[in-house]
Amino acid sequence: MNTFPLISVIIPVHNGERFLAEAIQNIRYQNYPVLEIIVIDDGSTDKTAEIAAQFHSEIHYVYQPNQGPAAARNTGIKLAQGEFIAFLDVDDLWADSVLLNFTDYSMKHPEIEIVQGLIQRMQWDGTVPNEHSAEFTPIFQPYQFINLGSALYRRSVFNKVGLFDELLWYCEDTDWFFRSWELNISKTVLPQVMLFYRKHDRNMTLQHKDLVHFGWLKIFKRRIDRARARSDRGEPPLQQTVQLLDYLGQSPD
Repeated sequence: MNTFPLISVIIPVHNGERFLAEAIQNIRYQNYPVLEIIVIDDGSTDKTAEIAAQFHSEIHYVYQPNQGPAAARNTGIKLAQGEFIAFLDVDDLWADSVLLNFTDYSMKHPEIEIVQGLIQRMQWDGTVPNEHSAEFTPIFQPYQFINLGSALYRRSVFNKVGLFDELLWYCEDTDWFFRSWELNISKTVLPQVMLFYRKHDRNMTLQHKDLVHFGWLKIFKRRIDRARARSDRGEPPLQQTVQLLDYLGQSPD
């Protein structure tokens, strides 16, 4: 067991009573021997706290007033003790054994700071789920794109890139990956599905599509501002070693 580095898994949740138990069980079934599971309850008003209490001996549960997903993840990072950090949104799931496989690759390649897998989009079938699960069907082929849950991160990478921008309630993950790309943070994509990204009626991005589009505009504005600030300081522009689309990947829709 001592040969396995500690992984801190951060689950941000806001009113996720429908999915929380399944997400925690999914992490436990990874059979990774040294895990720290951190559940950040971002102001839930449903039974999230009650469900989390059922796992009190297996998780670190923290409640905070509703501040958005970026703030919830940042709280988790600050609490995390692991050499590696992973994120799992409460309504998504991981494929079997991905933590073992991705950690093994990371330990053999210490120069790689982010190991990413592929995403399998899953669509809710529209029926009313029972209290234990909902039915999801795979759509599209597995693909690489921006999704924090599809990668394993060295803890040290957050010292270089920084935390998530808490002013962004949407696209904060995209903003972080932009900053990572600008700094030439090394990233490898393994041809293996890591994340089952589950789309359903309560997805935050589906309910607020206009705000998501506005979030993209904010991200590009922040990138321009960073470039201008470097110029004002008399610093040369950053030179990226990888094209942006190759680094980020592309959504199938």
